[in-house]
Amino acid sequence: MKKILEDSPYSLTGRQPDNGGQKQEIDTAIWDNYTDGDYKNFNLKKQGEGKFWAAVPNPDEPDAAKRESCTKLPFWVKNGERPEVENAISPQILSKLAYARITVPETEVELNPKNRQTVNLPTWVWLDKGRYKPLSVTASVDLGAGQSISATTTVKPGSLHLSPGTEEAVVHPESGECAANEDGGVGTLYTKGDAEKTPPCGVTYQRASHNGAAYPLRATLTWEASWKGSGGESDNALPDGEFSGARNVTVQEIQSVN
Repeated sequence: MKKILEDSPYSLTGRQPDNGGQKQEIDTAIWDNYTDGDYKNFNLKKQGEGKFWAAVPNPDEPDAAKRESCTKLPFWVKNGERPEVENAISPQILSKLAYARITVPETEVELNPKNRQTVNLPTWVWLDKGRYKPLSVTASVDLGAGQSISATTTVKPGSLHLSPGTEEAVVHPESGECAANEDGGVGTLYTKGDAEKTPPCGVTYQRASHNGAAYPLRATLTWEASWKGSGGESDNALPDGEFSGARNVTVQEIQSVN
């Protein structure tokens, strides 16, 4: 703590910069607080017995007033203890920090037939289970004395919503909401011999797309979020995430002669 302030461009150890008015007064007050105020010489005699905790604003907070309200000066906490102050790091806060660091893959569905679709022939839709699987991030803080607090946030595919891009189509199931399977996947991989079956997740187009046009098939994947903390805390209070992807689908009409 002392070294950080001494090495700062605003160091007050004999080379005070002209910060002007109120800023200069605040800098001086901060330095005095750690030399002869609340702490004597930055608590150097207690080296290794604890840590200074500091207020850190979230740079991603869109509300400027809220972001700049984090003004509490650094304060001393014994090793192994968590301070009882407002917004002190907790498993719940760590779960949100971990949540913000999770990156999910873009929503890209697999289709069968793979390229051109046919009127009244069901199009099977599914997600690659190897790509869309549960993802976790852990955030932690060392409290010293061999103790720490942490939270692991996990997101997993929940359901896939299909919008065929035209009213002249039937979605499967009727709601257009394909729930995750027991094995965690969404939709069912098409296999040979399934042509006459109704897909558990898919679309049946009832009219061809003409003149080189295509239907924008949009798939929206909902990722369900949950977290578990080091003290056994857990809940599903984190918001689910929705990520959409679209692909142009060309539908042809096959003419036959009896």
